Amino acid sequence: MNNFDLIVIGSGPGGYVAAIRAAQLGMKVAIVEKENLGGICLNWGCIPTKALLKSAQVFEYLNHASEYGIDVAMPVVNFAEVIRRSRNVADSMNKGVQFLMKKNNIEVMYGYGKVLPGRRVEVTFNEGDIKVFKAQNILLATGARAKQLFPMPIDGKKIIDYRKAMSLETQPKKMIIVGAGAIGVEFAYFYQTMGTEVILVEFLDSILPIEDKEVARTLEKIFVKKGMQVLTSSKVVSSKIIHDKVQLLVNTPKGEQVMEADIVLSAAGIASNIENIGLELSGIETEKDKVKVKEFYQTNVEGVYAIGDIVHGPALAHVASAEGIIAAEHMNGHHPEPLDYNNIPGCTYCIPEVASVGITEQAAKEKGLDILVGKFPFSASGKAKAAGKQDGFVKLIIEKKYGEILGAHFIGENVTELIAEIIAARKVEATGWQLMKTVHPHPTMSEAIMEAAAAAYGEVIHL
Repeated sequence: MNNFDLIVIGSGPGGYVAAIRAAQLGMKVAIVEKENLGGICLNWGCIPTKALLKSAQVFEYLNHASEYGIDVAMPVVNFAEVIRRSRNVADSMNKGVQFLMKKNNIEVMYGYGKVLPGRRVEVTFNEGDIKVFKAQNILLATGARAKQLFPMPIDGKKIIDYRKAMSLETQPKKMIIVGAGAIGVEFAYFYQTMGTEVILVEFLDSILPIEDKEVARTLEKIFVKKGMQVLTSSKVVSSKIIHDKVQLLVNTPKGEQVMEADIVLSAAGIASNIENIGLELSGIETEKDKVKVKEFYQTNVEGVYAIGDIVHGPALAHVASAEGIIAAEHMNGHHPEPLDYNNIPGCTYCIPEVASVGITEQAAKEKGLDILVGKFPFSASGKAKAAGKQDGFVKLIIEKKYGEILGAHFIGENVTELIAEIIAARKVEATGWQLMKTVHPHPTMSEAIMEAAAAAYGEVIHL
């Protein structure tokens, strides 16, 4: 029986990062992966979707080239090439993770891992062999999959999930996207921009329902202006395939509507991959589709840890990575700082982008907090005007008495890069006043952060 200091089950951004950190700390590490190193994020999520979105952005730029004084021939989408480029980007990143495994002397086992009592892992290799390995520590990082909606079961052909949405052979003329969280909104932007007629359906009362309401309303207006149909407070009642089309019966605020499309994308959340990984065999406790863990991701079973989408918390790649590092350090006897879940950024990569951290203005008011709200529109930004990207704004929520930055909510060009300034400021407990007094380079989009802080204190210059 081969022995390891750590066996990681799942090689997504939580699992492979944890494996590398553990190896850096001198542990003998193995990682079990059923498919491709990097998991869903690298192969079928975060990375390839950004490649698709970049193609859409380039196409959008070309269609508006005349606004920049440049005449170009009418651009034409080569959909197959767009998909091919996205897959090539993912493949390249996968090779990068393979290199990191070799560099850090991490043994990779391709197959299904299952926890057994006594700190053992059974691996059913993809070739069919079954072996049992002993480990001082075991880390579960098996991720999640698309959630199935009962009225519209995913068949992989006409009703699809995010994975199929980024590898379609032909571009659909019409698509209905059910679920307007980050995944649904990003695909809605991509397909609408590339020329597909898109209907976006959301059960809750706004798209991007966890974001600031003003941000969500702004994005919805931009989507509608682009020609997209957006239905909120709407529920899918049933689905059926008729003559190679999908028909949905949708209950909307205006009554029931029958909608038809070539493809329906189900983007209504995720379900944790906690089945058949040995939780019951090992007595590992779960709660509501999640593995229960302590502060440093220890389960109730000694030596077994769990991170990422299978534990409670935001289902985000950067969260899983941070959790993986903390777990690896803790099992090595280090004393890592617990993760501050109140300072986790959320990003949506449609155009305009959306980024946020902390509480919303609405939540602050519901809590009865005494706040200052500072807002600066990109329409007043010289850099945004020069770039032709004036949609959106920066909004800061600041506690009035002590200046604590309670929240930040951005919508606009490249704001997923700008939000890191606020994360760092909150980490070191900087105040809104200090943010206002920090000299920002001109002209940049980042000046909007300084100006928003100044607006909160009644000192804004360029409004």
